Amino acid sequence: MTLKGTPGEAPQGTPGSQLGQHYDAKGSLLARLERAFVEAGCDPDHLSHDEMAGIDQLHLGGRAASRRLMALAGWDAGQSTETEQISDKREGSPLDAFAGAGTGSSGAARLLDLGCGTGGASRLLARELGYEVVGVDITPGFIEVATWLSRACGLEDTTRFVCADAAELPLGDASVEAVWCQHALLNMPDLAAVLSECRRVLAPGGRLLLHEVVRGDNPAPLSLPVPWARTPEHSRLLSLKDLEQHLLAAGFQRQALEDVSAEALAWRSHHRRREQGGADRRAHGGSNTDQAQPPRQEGGESSPQASGPAARPPIRPRLPGPALIFGEVFVEMGRNLLDNLSDDRVRVVQGVWQHHPLPRT
Repeated sequence: MTLKGTPGEAPQGTPGSQLGQHYDAKGSLLARLERAFVEAGCDPDHLSHDEMAGIDQLHLGGRAASRRLMALAGWDAGQSTETEQISDKREGSPLDAFAGAGTGSSGAARLLDLGCGTGGASRLLARELGYEVVGVDITPGFIEVATWLSRACGLEDTTRFVCADAAELPLGDASVEAVWCQHALLNMPDLAAVLSECRRVLAPGGRLLLHEVVRGDNPAPLSLPVPWARTPEHSRLLSLKDLEQHLLAAGFQRQALEDVSAEALAWRSHHRRREQGGADRRAHGGSNTDQAQPPRQEGGESSPQASGPAARPPIRPRLPGPALIFGEVFVEMGRNLLDNLSDDRVRVVQGVWQHHPLPRT
């Protein structure tokens, strides 16, 4: 795919256009979210990380899961370099191709966020680890939103986003230290091509960090829709064994792996109760409002507040959440995902794989 330097449009009939219809079924995602923040009493041009938490990271576990993957890789806040031999002034550096996509430095991108969605992980990595991150997603609406959210929280100089196919990355060879990917491989039809591209853009010894949904041991069909698919043909789930075989064939050797299904199930159960409460209010003629929400803590949780009449805040709309992206069907998606996790039809894993040269044939 040719990089235009601005959010592109996926041709109709391509996997990108089909995913765009799934993740932005109503269209005008950016306008809807901006309007929702205004209705919630926020300035859409100046948002805190907690205000955007509900739409920031669209994967199981939210920011806590992202931080757990960072820890699994041995990354601590403030430490961002693995392969310092990559020059910030490399000729033809990946960010050179992003001219016009936003302001910022012209140094080499250190990390690729593959299937970045609305860019939450990119911002977390830039803010807490000091990385310069390029986010790639095939859904144009996500790229527009990711660019806006980074600008709104002051991270436009260290995060860039482009609409592109993961099987045809618009980055130079050996141009990034690591590839980060959360809940994205499950939508990619040609995994071999995607992993080949990951290997190409990684510097020698670079690492691939994955947080993925995989098939469980229960062979029963998935309950659909789920957040990544409304129909079976859009779900590309593999078993963990098959995924690892693909990784090994592409030249990636496992460094660390953990099953986080129990944590994902607990997180989804908690959010399912909150989502169902909102759906029940709407079904009985209520609106998407509540007592003014206390500031959300990291991961989208609300902080405790004082009780009693004197401490009761005024009523105002809730901050935007995933239902504004997926539509009313999101409540059903969440319920089905919970059922699939509970029945071991799906599992959730996190792991780190290192790039090693493939043997010559």
